[in-house]
Amino acid sequence: MVGVDSARILGEPMRRTVKRWSFTSLAVLSLLLSWLIFRTTIAVAQQVADPNFDPNVNHPAYTAEAPRVLFDEAHLNFHSTQGLYRPFVHLVSNDGYEVIPNRQIFQPETLVGHDILVIANAFGQRQGQHAFSEQECDVVSNWVEAGGSLLLIADHKPFGKAAENLASRFGIDMSDKFTIDLSSYNQDLGVPSFLWFTRENGLLGEHLITQGRNSAEQVNQVMTFTGQSLSIPPEGQALLQLSASAIDLENRLRNAEDLRAGQGVSAALRAQGVALQVGRGRVVVLGEAAMLSAQLITTSNEGPLPIGMSYPESDNQQFALNLMHWLSGLLS
Repeated sequence: MVGVDSARILGEPMRRTVKRWSFTSLAVLSLLLSWLIFRTTIAVAQQVADPNFDPNVNHPAYTAEAPRVLFDEAHLNFHSTQGLYRPFVHLVSNDGYEVIPNRQIFQPETLVGHDILVIANAFGQRQGQHAFSEQECDVVSNWVEAGGSLLLIADHKPFGKAAENLASRFGIDMSDKFTIDLSSYNQDLGVPSFLWFTRENGLLGEHLITQGRNSAEQVNQVMTFTGQSLSIPPEGQALLQLSASAIDLENRLRNAEDLRAGQGVSAALRAQGVALQVGRGRVVVLGEAAMLSAQLITTSNEGPLPIGMSYPESDNQQFALNLMHWLSGLLS
């Protein structure tokens, strides 16, 4: 999710100083304009990492040799290790992982020596462009086939388009839209794209990731905060299964009552989280990014709203840890 009902304008990639006019400078300005075009505003004042989030892990999974996690920051990524994904980085670091920021395009030598590659909300040089070259997609898919693990996260429009060519290497289609579901949204918050995936509603997939290593690590409910839908390849398994009433929309819907008859296209039989084994490697693709963040959203009308791993009724924090445990081979 980028914003609650608005795309955040002052993202981390935007804060970089443009020191001279060049093709790259114009590309960055084009990116700023694209985000302005795609935002929908309802008086969102601030979107920040939650300073009260507790990333402590009582029993770290790794206390000796740490799996190495390469966190991509080379593709105009909206989320970075020092931005809204800082709580995620702190959490997995406390669980024993070593997180290394990546600021290079993907080449075989870039990935050597790393166990997990994390990509969160990459963006193309221009609106509608892919974030990754076909050569980079080759590098990543070959690395996964040989035993690497990939966590690919791409939010609602416009981030799906940016990552679709990499996702397609693993048989996953990204809708690049805004997914709502009037049968499973969080009615307490009233946002039709804030979706519950629970054991009770049958939308939380049965997988090692949701089971954990023991009953204390079992995930019972995950909440997402405005994302897109993903296809489920034959060899994949839905972690977050969309219901038969899920709909993909071209634009963000503020209120459930604003949905018009016949609006959008069905997202039934699709998902917002998919896991699959590819060759000797493993892949998890998520269609919403805020679920693994820990943020506070402040609007002009209400006080701070915790979302992501900070949302008090969710198991998103354990879900994040279990994802990493499966990707690093701890869950087998």
